[in-house]
Amino acid sequence: MFRIFMFVLAFVTFGFSNANAKEIKVGIILGFTGPLESITPDMASGAELAFNEASESGALLDGSTITILRADSTCIDSAAAVTAAEGLVSQGIVAIQGADCSGVTGAVLSNVAVPNGIPMVSASATSPGLTNAEDNGLFFRTAPSDARGGVVLADITADKGINSVAITYVNTDYGVGLADVFEAAAIANGIEVTTKIPHEGDKADYSAEVGVLSSAGGDALAVLGYLDQGGNQIIRGSLDTGAYDIFVLSDGMIGDSLTDQFGSDLNGSFGSMPGSMGESSQKFAGYAAENGVNGKAVYVPESYDAAALIVLAIASGDCDISGCAGSDDSASIAANIMNVANGPGVKIYAGELAKGIRLASAGNAINYQGASDVFFTDVGEAFGAFLEKGIEGGSFVNVAQR
Repeated sequence: MFRIFMFVLAFVTFGFSNANAKEIKVGIILGFTGPLESITPDMASGAELAFNEASESGALLDGSTITILRADSTCIDSAAAVTAAEGLVSQGIVAIQGADCSGVTGAVLSNVAVPNGIPMVSASATSPGLTNAEDNGLFFRTAPSDARGGVVLADITADKGINSVAITYVNTDYGVGLADVFEAAAIANGIEVTTKIPHEGDKADYSAEVGVLSSAGGDALAVLGYLDQGGNQIIRGSLDTGAYDIFVLSDGMIGDSLTDQFGSDLNGSFGSMPGSMGESSQKFAGYAAENGVNGKAVYVPESYDAAALIVLAIASGDCDISGCAGSDDSASIAANIMNVANGPGVKIYAGELAKGIRLASAGNAINYQGASDVFFTDVGEAFGAFLEKGIEGGSFVNVAQR
């Protein structure tokens, strides 16, 4: 009889605890086609790892689960990105992880997120222009701004003994902002900038640009662009003509598809990307590998963190003295992201979202460290660390944390 009673009690309790469970829809908008299409799948997998972790915990909003809706930003076509984001909103999403490239991110923010009150957390939009964007408190990014990234890349260039450099940059918000910062920092480091020219990302022939860069000369060519479109072709032209054999690479140029294409021809080239070699990064790399995700790929840790912040902000909503019931209201999510990112509170690392959700639900403060040691400025963008990347034996390697 006692066993029957306990079974009935457990059944009734389980029924009540899941009576309010629901489907929470979130969007992932990234460039599944376009100039970053080779790195986007890993980024999406990183974000989905966090969302699925929250669903499988059974702890989020009385056992609610997250339904992930993907959309293609194209990275470069703002009109297409806005249309894709509008499609997500029409399906009832409460938050967006993304977008990826800075120009489309700004377009989605101003044309979709702000008018509809939808929070966005980007893992890779790094243009300094987004720092002061009119966002109504809805925009956050787990990658640091190029206002720092360009300086770091110039410092590495100086440390490599490069005395003169030519610069080419993709003619987008990302490329323009980064090129301006890098040029100023290079000059401040005593490096001569022989020329600085833009390139478009979708041309069939870059011989004109390569000719200008070749005529200008320099110890190295800084390619501040995208590895799958434009940037890789300029490198090909420079190698074929013998114009340059050392390349300074921005984060948008770092990915296995570049070294798969050029191999040891790029030995000695270098670049930088957001990332760290600390405890958070090491924990995430192991956790991601256990779940079939490449946690060391560019912007994957930041993608996991962007999704995790959305999850923990949901868990931290609708609080009173007895704890937090949680809320998937978009305004509540936006209001709580900074609270869970900057502490004070219990530190939460990658793979610990169930713990974070339960602590938040009980009304405890949490300090999300995640995969990239998340800490936001007062406008909601990560301070972040950078990895110096080298190319040895035809492959990217970590050199140091900056």
